[in-house]
Amino acid sequence: MIAIIPARGGSKGLPGKNIRSLRGKPLIAYTVEEALKATHIDEVIVSTDDPKISEIAVSYGAKCPFMRPAELAGDESLAVDTYLYTVERLEREFGYRISDIVILQPTSPLRIAEDIDGSISLFRKTNADSVVSFTRESHPISWHKLIDPEQRIHTIFDENLGNRQEVKETYYPNGSVYVFNVSLLHQRKYYSERSFAYIMPPERSVDIDSSVDLLYAEFLMGLREENAERGKGLG
Repeated sequence: MIAIIPARGGSKGLPGKNIRSLRGKPLIAYTVEEALKATHIDEVIVSTDDPKISEIAVSYGAKCPFMRPAELAGDESLAVDTYLYTVERLEREFGYRISDIVILQPTSPLRIAEDIDGSISLFRKTNADSVVSFTRESHPISWHKLIDPEQRIHTIFDENLGNRQEVKETYYPNGSVYVFNVSLLHQRKYYSERSFAYIMPPERSVDIDSSVDLLYAEFLMGLREENAERGKGLG
């Protein structure tokens, strides 16, 4: 299966975030490396409009056979259009035959190869239209409110004043792994009745969109490396 890493050059929240340094490596490098480790991934393709991103991704082992056009790299561009454009060009110009794809956003550097392989295995086992990675919400969704410009509070859900332990757990997509049947994308959908969730732990579910997210990811990576070193010592 082909993995596509969408990585445009622009970002309002954190300029240049896809190649920002994280513990000494560009952010995108972590996604490329874990994708290459995944046993179910045959090739890693980067879709970008930025020559610097392309150069860095290729240096870590990805392929970038063509650049993304500017109209698919703006703030208003839809991700689904980029996925379909990439698939169409790979098929038309390079002879690929693509029925399913994996999308790996470079802003999820804590995702590991096990998560990629686990998502693809679930996709195949269930004959799914899509598999999307989720993580558990730490607070009951019924606590969420809308706040208007005057800071008044507006209810979204029916008030639930019961004990927290009685509230059902909810989950949200963490942005790490998307496995799609391309025919579903042609319907401009990510979900169908045959969509399934691959559940990931919160410590691998950071989606970087700000400098605070970057610092948090760096902290978690430091803990991971410390635990790995301790594990070596136990041998």
